Parts: sequence; structure tokens; C-alpha cells
Amino acid sequence: MCLGVPMQIAAVAGIAGHMTDGTLVDLSLVPEAGPGDWVLVFLGAAREVLTPETAAQISAALDGLRSLMAGGDLGDAFADLDARTPTLPPHLQAALDAGQPTG
Repeated sequence: MCLGVPMQIAAVAGIAGHMTDGTLVDLSLVPEAGPGDWVLVFLGAAREVLTPETAAQISAALDGLRSLMAGGDLGDAFADLDARTPTLPPHLQAALDAGQPTG
């Protein structure tokens, strides 16, 4: 399984992004990204530009999972999900509403 990790861009040189932690990341899939932006990185390549809030939520979730794997608890790592009702992605909700199978 591959997990996306939020990283912040410190500098850009062509299609290479130098992250604030010193990591070098391929930015060819997110050419609009620039210094200060947060990106979601999979296997050395940025796949999506994130808002700072979304980057913080993903980081908190990953921290909670690390804690759980080390024998701790999740804490409030998924607090943004606790207070809402789960929803289907729009294409699955449309299929369900039309009476079509979704699985």
C-alpha cells in the first residue's frame, strides 16, 4: 500500500521541488505548485496541491496511525470525521439514487 504524505515546497528548480525537510520531489504533475505550497507526495512525486488545512488534517491522521501502531491511541487524529455522517462519492450516490448497483 502506498500512502500520500503532505510536504511543503521550499524552492522549485524546473520540475524538481525542494521540500522544507530537504526531500527532492518531482513536481511535473503539479506545475502550478510553487514555494510555500503544500503538496501530497506519493513515491517521490507530488500528485496534488493541498490547502494548508487539508495538509494539517492528513498529517494529524498519519500521526494518529503512527501512535496506534506503536501501542498508543488515535487521540483526535480523525476529529474532522467524528462529527459528520459518512457520504458516498457523487458518482456512487447518483447510481444509488437511480437504483443501480454500487458494488
